[in-house]
Amino acid sequence: MPLIRPAAPVTLDAVELRVLHMPLVSPFTTSFGTETVREVIIVTAETPDGRGWGEVVTQSEPSYSSEYTQGAWDVLTRFLAPALLARRTVAPEEVAGALHHVVGHRMAKAGLELAVIDAALRAEGRSFAAYLGAEKDRVPSGVSVGIQSDPQALVTAVGGYLDDGYVRIKIKIKPGRDIDDTAAVRAAFGGIPLQVDANSAYTLADADTLAELDRFDLLLIEQPLQEDDLVDHATLAKRLSTPVCLDESIVSDKAAADALALGSAAIINIKAGRVGGYLEAVAIHDRALAAGVPVWCGGMLETGIGRAANAALAALPGFTLPGDISASARFYTRDIVTEPAVIDDGHVRVPTGAGLGVEIDEAALEAFTVRRERITR
Repeated sequence: MPLIRPAAPVTLDAVELRVLHMPLVSPFTTSFGTETVREVIIVTAETPDGRGWGEVVTQSEPSYSSEYTQGAWDVLTRFLAPALLARRTVAPEEVAGALHHVVGHRMAKAGLELAVIDAALRAEGRSFAAYLGAEKDRVPSGVSVGIQSDPQALVTAVGGYLDDGYVRIKIKIKPGRDIDDTAAVRAAFGGIPLQVDANSAYTLADADTLAELDRFDLLLIEQPLQEDDLVDHATLAKRLSTPVCLDESIVSDKAAADALALGSAAIINIKAGRVGGYLEAVAIHDRALAAGVPVWCGGMLETGIGRAANAALAALPGFTLPGDISASARFYTRDIVTEPAVIDDGHVRVPTGAGLGVEIDEAALEAFTVRRERITR
């Protein structure tokens, strides 16, 4: 099992935060709403040796998660960044412990931790992929397809992504937009690798409807019930032949351990932001690998910063299912890195340069910035 070789501590001079508004190439609709502009916080860790970059994957409203942009901004500026700056010198592996006194706010913590990791690894000339223990130089790319106006529109959208080379399709579902949509895609494209994502839109009372999905030979059904329903997910899993995958329920390594013990999940979607950072994500990966449970890397419409980090994470050996690491062009006409992720033969390359292995497009960063603050000691 891969082991992280710790990075040298960095001296933090300042932390800069930016809110970006990045227009999406098309609206992205899930069971909890529609996004047309991705609002995201970019974190910069400033050290004597240079800068490190991180991304806070909150959204503008607390719909997918209780975390949201303004809340993350507040906790970062008032508590998290000052706590790290007060230490002055910190190793990446010490960040989580240094922030432990703040309850929750995992996405905010993850973005700050990633910036510190990136700064430390750039100073060492070591790649993030090597740091995590990645074993692959490219990872299979799946795509997440939002709810469309009707099943035929969904078929058209899926057909376009298959033409682009994506090796796995995930469609969003919600009550009333589940069976017919899935049937339409399966009928149009035969035995393609297909999964559905409910984003907690159902309850156990919907078990009969969810059981109808069994006939479509899906890879998995993702997060059908509420995020705190581990017991109900275990009950539902016994009713379905389709493997149940947990997403929102897995907020930590402890939550993953509980889900596995209860039989709530046959598969786990790991999102580093949701669990508090990439080091916690690796811990969950290691636990699942030891238990023989497949994992895959979920996406949060990341910029090129988070997308590069996700590619490195997905190159660990336990990630045996294609993740939501799509090309940047799937969501953005312009990214904030100079070499955005692209699809090549159904795969995305794992960056090998120092740190995250991407360089920032400063002009694009400035163009999308709507708010900024630099925090010092």
